[in-house]
Amino acid sequence: MVATDQRFDAAGRFAGGAQYIGGRLRPGSSGRMHAVVDPATGEEVLRYELAGPEDVDAAVAAAEAALPAWGGATPGERSDALHRFADVLARRAAEFARAESLQCGKPIRLTTEFDVPGTVDNAAFFAGAARHLEGRSAGEYSGDHTSCVRREPIGVVGSVTPWNYPLQMAAWKALPAVAAGNTVVLKPAELTPLTSLMFAQAATEAGIPDGVLNVVSGAGADAGECLVGHPAVAMTSFTGSTAVGRRVAEIATRTVKRLHLELGGKAPFVVFDDADLEAAVHGAVAGALINSGQDCTAATRAYVQRPLYEAFVSGVADLMTCVRPGDPFDPATDLGPLVSYAQRNRVAGFVERARTHAAVVAGGAAPAGELAKGAYYLPTLITGASQASEIVQDEVFGPVLVVLPFDSDDEGIALANDTPYGLAASAWSRDVYRTGRATREIKAGCVWINDHIPIVSEMPHGGYRASGYGKDMSAYSLEEYTQIKHVMSDNTAVARKPWHRTVFSLG
Repeated sequence: MVATDQRFDAAGRFAGGAQYIGGRLRPGSSGRMHAVVDPATGEEVLRYELAGPEDVDAAVAAAEAALPAWGGATPGERSDALHRFADVLARRAAEFARAESLQCGKPIRLTTEFDVPGTVDNAAFFAGAARHLEGRSAGEYSGDHTSCVRREPIGVVGSVTPWNYPLQMAAWKALPAVAAGNTVVLKPAELTPLTSLMFAQAATEAGIPDGVLNVVSGAGADAGECLVGHPAVAMTSFTGSTAVGRRVAEIATRTVKRLHLELGGKAPFVVFDDADLEAAVHGAVAGALINSGQDCTAATRAYVQRPLYEAFVSGVADLMTCVRPGDPFDPATDLGPLVSYAQRNRVAGFVERARTHAAVVAGGAAPAGELAKGAYYLPTLITGASQASEIVQDEVFGPVLVVLPFDSDDEGIALANDTPYGLAASAWSRDVYRTGRATREIKAGCVWINDHIPIVSEMPHGGYRASGYGKDMSAYSLEEYTQIKHVMSDNTAVARKPWHRTVFSLG
C-alpha cells in the first residue's frame, strides 16, 4: 500500500462534523453514527453523526434565506462566482482526487484524469452558461400585445446523489441549479460524503454566499425522504437506482414539486460484423470496467454479430487478464475495489447465480492475497446466458460483462432494446448506414458510435423509459432548473377593449 501521508486525512478535515449548512461544518443531530470505510483496506477513515430531520430543516431554511439575493443576482454576477468556483476546484484538484479515491476505492489515475477534471470543466461550463438564460424573443402575437418569456429560478432544490461518482454527481446536480439562480440542499450517499462536503466548502471559498449550497450527510430512509418531501423544497433531483427512484417520485408528487430522475441503466454494446475488432475489444473492456463497473452507462451486455463473436470473446478474455487490480493510490493500478463489501457480495451473487445456466469465461471471483481484505472483484466475462436471464436484464453494477451473439441487424437492435432501461448504448461498425440506423432505433438517451463512455459538459446526459427523465450537464439541464413565465403587455392604451364585449355588454 502507498504511504499514509499520500492519502487523505478525513478525520482531521471533518472533525467539526459532516453537515455543511449555511457555510459551516456542523455535526448531525440524528443520534446515529456512521463510518466512512476505505473499501481497499476495510479501515474506518471517518466516523460522523448522520443528519436527521432537524438538520434537513436547518439546511432548507438556510437555502430559503439565501434565495432572494442569489436568485436576484444578475447572470453576470452568478457567472463570475462560478468562474471563481472553477478556479478553486482546479487549485485543489489533487486533494479532491485523494479524497475521492479514499472513500470510493477509485484508482488515483481515474480520479486525477477523469472525475476531478470533469468536475472542474462542468463548473467552467456552467459559469458561461449562467449568462445565457434566454427565452424566445419578444413579439406581438395577438396584434395588440407584446409577449416575452422569462426564465426564473424554481426555488430551493433538494438533490440526492449516489455513491459511485460523489464529486461529479454533486457538480451535475448543483451547478446548473445554482447557475439558474436556485439554492441547493444536497444529500450525498452516507457511504461517500467527503467530496460533496469539500465541494460545498470550495463554493464558500469562491465567494458564493452562505446557504446557496448546503450538504446534509444522512441515510436515505430519514434524511433523504425528509428532503424529498419537504414542503419548502420546490424541486427534487435524484440520481440512483430505478427502484429508489420510484420511491422518490412517490414522495415528491405528494407536494406536487418538479422532479428530475436519472436512474439505472443496462447499456448494450452492439458489435456488427464489419466492426474494427481490436477497437471493439478494447472499448468493451474499458467501457465495462470503468469505476469497477459501478457506472450506470457502463457496457454491461455486448451483442456481437456471429462472424466476430468467438474472436471478440477471446480478445476480451485475454485483455481482462491484463487489467491490474491494486491499491487505489498506486498510479499503476487499473482496477480498484467496489465501494463496499456489501456491493462486492451483491456482484458475486449475480455471478454465482449466472453459473447455473451460463459460462464464466474470465474472473468470477474475489482476488486472493493482499487484496483479499478489500472489496475487490476480478474483471468478469460471461457467455451463454439467455436474453431473459437476470445477468442480462438487471443492473449488476460491478466489473461484469455478458456477451451474446446475434445474426441479423434487426435482431441485434431488437436485443439492444430488450430491457426496461434506456440510458446509454453504443454501436460498432464501419458502415455509416448501419450506425445511423442504430442511433435512430436504439432507445437510449446517449448512443455512442465506435466508442463507449466519453462525456462532455456541452452535451446532455439522461435516459429513456426506466432510466428516468430530465437532463444533467449541457444547456439543456438549465431548463430543468428554471420556471418559464409568459409576460404579456398591452400596447393599445385602450380602456374599453373589443374583447371585453364577449364578457359583458354596456347596453
